Amino acid sequence: MTEEPDRELDALIGAIPEGWTRVQIAGQGWGITRTTRAGGRTISFDAEHLGNNEYLGANVWNTSEGSVLRPCEVPEEKVMQILRDAAATFEA
Repeated sequence: MTEEPDRELDALIGAIPEGWTRVQIAGQGWGITRTTRAGGRTISFDAEHLGNNEYLGANVWNTSEGSVLRPCEVPEEKVMQILRDAAATFEA
């Protein structure tokens, strides 16, 4: 059975600790930042590839109909892949 996208998003963003954390993704350093605002209704997610200029950001809005991912000038799938990779480092 396939997980619904908003439930996957909830699980992934929930696995990322609040604040800034350094993680290894594909053998490379990344700085991951999670900031929760408005009593948990909005979460900002930023990822910076350390040692290079790659950066991506997104907001997650928790609405009455579920979580909504709003990437900032990058494809949604790229944000989801970084979230998957980062979340996996916290599960290990």
